[in-house]
Amino acid sequence: MSQESRPVCAIVLDIEGTTGSITYVHEVLFPYARARLESWVSERQGTQELAELTASIGAQTGSPHLRPGEAVAVLKAWSDADVKAGPLKAVQAAIWAEGYRRGDLSGHVYPDVPAALERWKAAGNARYIYSSGALQAQRDWFAHTAFGDLTPLLDGYFDLTTAGGKREPASYRTIARAISLPGGRILFASDVAEELDAAAEAGWQTLAVRRPHDPRGDAVPGHRCVSTLDGVDVLPASA
Repeated sequence: MSQESRPVCAIVLDIEGTTGSITYVHEVLFPYARARLESWVSERQGTQELAELTASIGAQTGSPHLRPGEAVAVLKAWSDADVKAGPLKAVQAAIWAEGYRRGDLSGHVYPDVPAALERWKAAGNARYIYSSGALQAQRDWFAHTAFGDLTPLLDGYFDLTTAGGKREPASYRTIARAISLPGGRILFASDVAEELDAAAEAGWQTLAVRRPHDPRGDAVPGHRCVSTLDGVDVLPASA
């Protein structure tokens, strides 16, 4: 794989379908959290944490006085529909954190990911994650992998609350400002065409990642496409 033609200071990576298995998320993580939503809420009856959660859910649903059982019903419905709602992401992250501590869960990353992060770090490229999952969930994912704790190889994380929706060009401009880099010096890698389009509109360089057996095929119009991060080398801005 040839180097990017333009220098790159930072690489921003998606998680699901890019650095880790989307199947693992939908078949392991989501069901694990959904099965524990009711008990998680019940254990927090009368707490400020639950009051803030129900208020946040109510603000998004237009029902400001939700009872705990009603809040659970909304969370389950959001989970079933994979709604990118902040309150759901926060609760999922908390439940998963306990699962990681108990050893029930691990973060799935493809075998080529650790070496790529090491290679980019050695080359002087900053490395960030941008996912719809909550920041805590992102950190836990990379801290509990089959390859050990990968968080020392990452410089930061962005989610919907800190950057915005992943299909909005404004979100990528927000990240660029946060890491103090012009868009043209940032490379975004994702498996979702609409996210790549939004990043490109914000002036970023892009890389489509389509893992083997992806039913969507191996081409993403307008973006260079790879099936692995092996051999993906970028030219540091200092070169």
